[in-house]
Amino acid sequence: MRRFDVIVVGLGATGSAALYHLSQKNLAVLGIERFALGHDLGSSHGATRIIRLSHYERLSYVPLLKRAYTLWHALEVAAGRQLIHTTGIVEIGPPDGPLVAGTVAASKTHGLEFEILDAGQCMRRFPAFRVPNHFVGVVQPDGGFIEAAAALDAHIGLAIQAGAQVRTGEAVLSIRQTADAVRIETDQAMYESESVIVALGPWTKKLLPDLPVTLEPKRQVVGWFEPNEPSLFSADKFPVFLLESRHGIHFGLPQHTDPGIKVARHYPYGPAIDPDSCDRLVTRDDEAAIRSAVAEFLPAAAGRLVAAKTCIYTLTPDETFVIDRLPNCSRIIVASPCCGHGFKFAPVIGEVLSDLATVGRTEHDISDFALGRFN
Repeated sequence: MRRFDVIVVGLGATGSAALYHLSQKNLAVLGIERFALGHDLGSSHGATRIIRLSHYERLSYVPLLKRAYTLWHALEVAAGRQLIHTTGIVEIGPPDGPLVAGTVAASKTHGLEFEILDAGQCMRRFPAFRVPNHFVGVVQPDGGFIEAAAALDAHIGLAIQAGAQVRTGEAVLSIRQTADAVRIETDQAMYESESVIVALGPWTKKLLPDLPVTLEPKRQVVGWFEPNEPSLFSADKFPVFLLESRHGIHFGLPQHTDPGIKVARHYPYGPAIDPDSCDRLVTRDDEAAIRSAVAEFLPAAAGRLVAAKTCIYTLTPDETFVIDRLPNCSRIIVASPCCGHGFKFAPVIGEVLSDLATVGRTEHDISDFALGRFN
């Protein structure tokens, strides 16, 4: 039986970041991934992800995101390549809706730079949009997107360079805490470690059925649309965006290496699914749920659907993260930030998990993410 200091189970965005931060501490570290690295069955695949400082969802996210920005830029230096592209972000919707009101509140609370545009100003600056008169746009200059696949590769590649070991195509069957260690059984081997980080996204409850919180995996669909008027989507005219309307909350990104304009519906969420039997075939109804908002508010992007993929959100009852120790098993640390906006937090959550696994505490405030809130 092989012994390690820390084992990370699941090497998506969160697990790969934890593996990287642990690898910088001169530890014997192992990462185990059931599928191939960068697989498209969970929550971390794809070329791009949005990054933004102000979050309408939760005020307490902002301090973590400030640190995340610092760590993303440090990762760029370590990897020797650009990972963050700053386009700005515009968040469009009714001024009293949760998107705009929440973003403004978070920006004011944390002293972030922002600008409010009325509908006319919004369309003059970003001419691809059609904005109703009663909507406004909130612009954050620091918004943009992360090269997600490259970021995943950077965290894992640098971890391996620093001495971390990685096992892929290996499924963890059980985790059990003993008197002085944690024992992991996979379909290929047995391992022991001082502590274990479980970052399995939608598979978390399958491995840890006694975890005292409901985790609901939700099927989501992302589409890429060919623009009818490509000139409106140049880098100076079309930023990352969020849009709240009668169709729900949608988000989109400018064309980068993807085949078109990336748009998806963030809310309302898709149905609960089993990640092992989820239907990953994109249907006409899936396309319609995205296209309805595109046609009404971004008609210049409403060309043919050139690509589409499914991904999975994993939602707690309050739709935010879980980062905590398993009750009565203090050597097992659970991280589930896969609620639709977790990727941007990856490096700071990786730092948090590394601290919890090695020194037993973190300087970051993660009290909002404790399992005890569900008691």
